[in-house]
Amino acid sequence: MIRLARAALLGLMCCIASVAPSSASDYPNRPVRWLIGFAAGGPVDIVARIMSQWLSDRLGQQFVVENRAGSGGNIAAAAAINSAADGYTLLFVAPNNAISTSLYKKLPYDFLRDTTPVASIMQLTNMLVVTNAMPVKTVQEFIDYCKANPGKIAYASSGNGTSVHMSAELFKAMTKCDMQHVPYRGSAIAFPDIISNKVQLIFDNLPSALEQSRGGSVRALGVTSPQRWPGVPDVPAIAETVPGFESVGFYGISAPKGTPPEVIETLNKAVGEALKDPKLVARLAEVGGIPKPMTPAEFGKLVADETEKWRKVVEFAGVSVD
Repeated sequence: MIRLARAALLGLMCCIASVAPSSASDYPNRPVRWLIGFAAGGPVDIVARIMSQWLSDRLGQQFVVENRAGSGGNIAAAAAINSAADGYTLLFVAPNNAISTSLYKKLPYDFLRDTTPVASIMQLTNMLVVTNAMPVKTVQEFIDYCKANPGKIAYASSGNGTSVHMSAELFKAMTKCDMQHVPYRGSAIAFPDIISNKVQLIFDNLPSALEQSRGGSVRALGVTSPQRWPGVPDVPAIAETVPGFESVGFYGISAPKGTPPEVIETLNKAVGEALKDPKLVARLAEVGGIPKPMTPAEFGKLVADETEKWRKVVEFAGVSVD
């Protein structure tokens, strides 16, 4: 009986061993959830939906975007991290995930420890735009105006911990400009107050900032990339006035820690193929993005480097969120 029991147990273990790799190698064989930490309609959501449609068509299963907005993207991150590590729940990764690590005092997870990098998708710059009521036309004039009016200028953001928020904090740290932070639940809500001069500026994601500036509602002063951004070469880089200033958003995919390597490889390969598709690249360009394919290891290093960069900014600025 003991021998029979041992034989049965060995047989069961062999079956499990043979099924697990097969299951991962057949990925995906059912719909995949892709959690987004922001509301529908913004650049993050648009990019996710462009990519999810391409992945759905290529891999034969639906990649379903789920918006879990709130807490600077931390609600979505926590939900993804606490999901099964089987590749059927993914997280859209953006600068907020690197920033939140040091900005939020009581996160229920460690992002670098508890996630597995999958793939990089693209990079996107922010743009500094100011109310037309402000008598400045260049970054240097803006800095001079700030220093002549300390504490009297307010900047809007799309929420605590976003790249929009921290781009402004980095600017403050590097220029010693004294500005007050007014967080909104998205930049779209903030623009009416900028236009009416209730708040004076925002370092917004390129698509919405460019739309407002080209329409004449606000004035564009500079982009946050280290050099001028393709598509808007007439707008100077802030770094031309403030050497070393850089705040470039990165977009990509992560999965819960322990997700099978075969799944990571399948997804990374598919994203890499997508970023060679001229039609998809053109759609990313419409929202101001530049494709940035990477291996999982390269993307993991990027997230780690950005986490350390923003930790220094958060500490220098003395900002935190409970």
